[in-house]
Amino acid sequence: MTRADGTASPPGAEVPVRRWPLGGPEDVVDVFVYVVILNLAVEYVPSVISEGFTLSLLTAVLLKLALELVLILKQRIVSGMRAATTRPGKVIAAVTLWVVAAGSKFVVLELVDLVFGDAVSLGGFVSVTLLIVALLAARAAVRRLLSA
Repeated sequence: MTRADGTASPPGAEVPVRRWPLGGPEDVVDVFVYVVILNLAVEYVPSVISEGFTLSLLTAVLLKLALELVLILKQRIVSGMRAATTRPGKVIAAVTLWVVAAGSKFVVLELVDLVFGDAVSLGGFVSVTLLIVALLAARAAVRRLLSA
């Protein structure tokens, strides 16, 4: 047998179980939390629409991927802001952070529309902003609960 790194393992040695390339069990828990919050929004916010559970699940996966990318981008911008030594550098980083924070909501809306069309709607800017805040808050609460 060969290991994940391509080297041969000795006979009788156990081969370790491969992990997901993009994360671990916490990502699966995040998707489940996102499905719950998304379906609560579908039930209680008239502008949020999903035509079925499968679409809600797929939307949750799409939101997970999009939000992870946005969080990574925001972390890099904040690191750049902290590393900036001049006032214009800090201002440019702050404006960039604001553009990414606001623009990411429009990207999420367009991405959902592109992938799912009329079958899924997250409403407008305000409803998607509140939905994303709820998703991130619920994710943080569940992670804190599970780590305790």
